[in-house]
Amino acid sequence: MLPWLKPAVFLACLIPLGQLGYNAYTGNLTANPIEFITRFTGSWALILLLSSLAVTPLRKICGWNALIKYRRMLGLFAFFYAALHFLTYMVLDHFFDFQAIVKDILKRPYVTAGFTSLVLMIPLAITSTASMIRRLGKRWQQLHRLVYFAAAAAVLHFYWLVKADIRRPVQYGLVLAVLLGSRLVFSWAPAIARRFSSQRSAGRATANARASKLSRNSES
Repeated sequence: MLPWLKPAVFLACLIPLGQLGYNAYTGNLTANPIEFITRFTGSWALILLLSSLAVTPLRKICGWNALIKYRRMLGLFAFFYAALHFLTYMVLDHFFDFQAIVKDILKRPYVTAGFTSLVLMIPLAITSTASMIRRLGKRWQQLHRLVYFAAAAAVLHFYWLVKADIRRPVQYGLVLAVLLGSRLVFSWAPAIARRFSSQRSAGRATANARASKLSRNSES
């Protein structure tokens, strides 16, 4: 991979934040700026989360092993925008009214799903350092499977949030389904290949044994 690609990906992940800042500076946050900021940060959190999940399938399909370097960065930026999304809701929308926030989480399904997604992403962000990967060992991979549940909760959050046009959340849901399906295929493929290989070997051994037996019978 080109040495400048990683800084380029980092800067690309900051473009939505820069765009949001520019819109705020120019007064172009629509008639409802709080809703605009909330939806903008939430959309980019979901886009980057799905992008991080797409790294492994692309790496295995295309053979670009260097792509793995960008998965952690994309995941951390997804958490960053998800945190901004929640902070906008907590600070600008509810003005630190924690009682109202808890009530929303308990009574509104789309808030419950969104909060669940954020909570699931917290341990993933905390354990994304190289030292934590070494410390957790195999448990790190088990823990980071939570990312699929976080993504599913985020898609549900978006789906339940919209009231009329559900095309975008459905599209995100289809992307997530494809990514989950590819993970199952890649995890099952080696076992299936080994099974077929062992069956072929057993078949050859049986055929050889029969041929040897027939040869001995003909000689006798």
